[in-house]
Amino acid sequence: MTVALALLLGSAAAGWLAPRLLWRVSDPVVALVAWIASIAAVVITSTVAVVLLVLPEHGLGVLDTLHHCWDSVRHGTTPTIEVISGLTGGVLLTSLLVRLVVVGARSTRQHARARQEHLSILRVAGRRQAGPHPTVWLDHDRPLAFSLAGKPGVVVATEGLHRHLTPSQVDAVLDHERAHLDGRHHLLVAAADAVAATLPVLPLFTRAATTIRELVEMAADLTSARTHGVETVREALIRVSRHGVPNSALAMSRDALGTRLDRLQRRRRMPNRTQRLLSCGIAGITAAALPIVTASAALTAVMLLACPSS
Repeated sequence: MTVALALLLGSAAAGWLAPRLLWRVSDPVVALVAWIASIAAVVITSTVAVVLLVLPEHGLGVLDTLHHCWDSVRHGTTPTIEVISGLTGGVLLTSLLVRLVVVGARSTRQHARARQEHLSILRVAGRRQAGPHPTVWLDHDRPLAFSLAGKPGVVVATEGLHRHLTPSQVDAVLDHERAHLDGRHHLLVAAADAVAATLPVLPLFTRAATTIRELVEMAADLTSARTHGVETVREALIRVSRHGVPNSALAMSRDALGTRLDRLQRRRRMPNRTQRLLSCGIAGITAAALPIVTASAALTAVMLLACPSS
């Protein structure tokens, strides 16, 4: 049972510590990978801990050869309490996972229905421009652009972009929206919304919806800035309106505008693709290992306190 409790403690600690650590990562793509890996690691580690509670002997059997002190640590709680706590934890975890699936499926259906409604109106009102991600142009003076996920994804833009922005800024806005579609950002945001609604127990989960929405915008900013330059993207961000964007869409200037402008201003160079790939790998592995590392530290502390030095 001690191993299971240590894993639960490690999961809780990772859920509290990860958001503070991840927000310091300067590359939003690396931060996205680490955040998603952290969520998966905490959920998986918690699941393993509950399984160990339900089957305490199976969970500790593989560790019996490490040291004779495990006998005293293992028998700190009666089997009856172990079984009851394990079954209770199993029921709670199963309920949360089922709720996560239900909420995610319902949210997906709602977004798909809203997207179809919007596209039905846009096909009538807009001018369609062909491409890998077709662009629908609306005759409206307000400079506005957003993307709608689907097969294929669609970029919606207004003629006001041409009236209020320079050609390079218009291209930067359109590339920003295409980056959302290429990166499957709508799917990440929808998953984060489901996690935040279903698992409101740790900051890693409760902040997922807001943080991941901000990170995908920053990631799209960098993708656009790689081609058009930081200053062009910053000026486009400032000029594009914030209003009139449907909830099922991702728009360039709706989320964390001040933070994004500040990060773009402080950006000295674009991340190298090879370095980014390496950083994503390291960040993902580190985030996934954090609950285990914390659990190991807790378990070591218990052994030192419970086991005689001789």
